[in-house]
Amino acid sequence: MARIRRIGEFELIARYFAPLTRGFKGAGGLKSDNAFLPADPKHDLVVKTDTIVSGVHFLADEKPGFVAAKALRVCLSDLAAGGATPFTYQLSLSLSKGWKESWVAGFARGLAADQRRYGIVLCGGDTVVSPGPLTVTITAFGRVPRGHGLSRAGARAGDQLWVSGTIGDGALGLLAARGRLDSPALEKRFRRPQPRTTLGPRLVGIASATADVSDGLLADAGHIGKASRLGVVIERERVPLSAAARRALSANPKLWANVLGGGDDYELAIAVPPRKQSALLAAARAAGVQVTQIGGFKRGRGVQLTLAGRPVRPPRKGYVHF
Repeated sequence: MARIRRIGEFELIARYFAPLTRGFKGAGGLKSDNAFLPADPKHDLVVKTDTIVSGVHFLADEKPGFVAAKALRVCLSDLAAGGATPFTYQLSLSLSKGWKESWVAGFARGLAADQRRYGIVLCGGDTVVSPGPLTVTITAFGRVPRGHGLSRAGARAGDQLWVSGTIGDGALGLLAARGRLDSPALEKRFRRPQPRTTLGPRLVGIASATADVSDGLLADAGHIGKASRLGVVIERERVPLSAAARRALSANPKLWANVLGGGDDYELAIAVPPRKQSALLAAARAAGVQVTQIGGFKRGRGVQLTLAGRPVRPPRKGYVHF
């Protein structure tokens, strides 16, 4: 009997939900992670909703403060990719049966700590109890100069591809959290991602397109390429690695598949015209964030991975939900 193919996440969105946005420019056809809403004569609101589920996006026995940090920070990462400064957020918390008040108290303390850290405040939401797993949904709002929000679309052939920070720590950190790698540093990066909120707003007027690296470097660079109708070349030897990731790869080179396709880094992938390279470097210095050029955009489509100038087969393209 023929096997029925189940459609993927992006095909599902394009087929069933993107048509519902018709006539509203700010939705961008649901081809980007953020929506852009007119706020006042000087600003747009950048809006992002993200859901994390116990056993899928965080370990089932994770400490509540870590769950709070991840839930908020994954949204802040998308706001940064939109060039936005954090403003406010709403929380929808679906507690599993048997929930404990001590857990909620720890979760709230984690949110409070990150509110102070990132200059954002809660403005509403919903709380329910469900027979399913613990689920946290956050809708975050940021502000960007009117008409200047950043998205995946906009890159041009000849643009350079840059990334912030280091790549692969999130995926390798998940292995560490599960006891498959001995690396407290990587485990910390998985549990407490660092959204680039100081860099994102400084990219306005410099970057031609952006994406946060949540599904994996190859996948998210590919999202920029697809939205911009371009091909992407990534030079593996240029991909920035932390000392802990280098040690893990030295012991097991097969972990390159996790580094390039595992996701959970919450760094920024940035398309930049060559003439604006100096401006990017100045913005990165002002933000206190390392940036590294790892490739570029060209006519065509798809993502090409190279090593020492030669094409190599990508190990895996990225995390998929379906």
